[in-house]
Amino acid sequence: MTVLPSVIEAMGDTPLVELSRIRDALHLDGRILAKLDYLMPGFSKKDRAARAIIEGARATGDLAPGQTVVELTSGNMGTGLAIVCGVLGHPFVAVMSEGNSEERARMMRALGAEVILVPQAQGSRKGEVSGADLALVDAAAQKITAERDAYRADQFERAGNPLSHEMGTAPEIWAQSGGAVTAFCDFIGSGGTLGGVTAYLGQKGVRCYGIAPDKPGHPIQGGGYSMPDLTHLKSADLAGTVTVSGRDAAEAARLLARTEGIFAGYSAGANLAGAIQLLGGLEQGGTIAIVMCDSGLKYLSTDLWD
Repeated sequence: MTVLPSVIEAMGDTPLVELSRIRDALHLDGRILAKLDYLMPGFSKKDRAARAIIEGARATGDLAPGQTVVELTSGNMGTGLAIVCGVLGHPFVAVMSEGNSEERARMMRALGAEVILVPQAQGSRKGEVSGADLALVDAAAQKITAERDAYRADQFERAGNPLSHEMGTAPEIWAQSGGAVTAFCDFIGSGGTLGGVTAYLGQKGVRCYGIAPDKPGHPIQGGGYSMPDLTHLKSADLAGTVTVSGRDAAEAARLLARTEGIFAGYSAGANLAGAIQLLGGLEQGGTIAIVMCDSGLKYLSTDLWD
């Protein structure tokens, strides 16, 4: 262990844990390995992308010293950006739907971000952020970026997002598992994690799957927006897509907490639910890696922990 120059250097090298208790409880034929990215400073995997995008933009000169950064977020990318921008001296404006949990906005504000909440589209429900909601947030982010002559972090387009996982998450999983991983699955948000991990692990013969909600109205925040043609997945050679319900994701997240002591959120639960499905079918007998995307602390105001 060495003394780090800033908390940004702690964004990566997270533990990989075998979920053997869940395997035994459910009598699964195979192994599930969980990458604990919820233990990073911003309590989510998005710290990796936030760091890569901002450091990359500073290196190329696209982001000038002291320039404001703007990004749409469900809360996790915004938290990572708030940390990175705060340390490196950039004002940060997070633009978020009112449908996301309030803990996320409060955490970003505590980290020095300006948080702008955008009303949901007509017919949307609190706790369920749709593609229409995200479109409204994107429009607001574009307007603010132009008004303030800011740099748009743009997690849906910037190459730093998938690269952070191709160069970080994936090789960490491969090394930590001793090359034992046979499959990987991840809930689709921006597509950065899945696209980046697939670029690396796919070359190792690992089959990679996307996870999607079974219907438009779902409580799994941070993804499942029914967005076609995601930039980060255009070249990804996926083995397929697994659908999970909001109920299955919630039950899996609760199972992680009770059985493995892993206090993670909805998308981590979706990843576990997807891995369980795969071990019962296409990947029976294999070793599946998943990411624990964010902390359960970000959902205390939702019904996840009722």
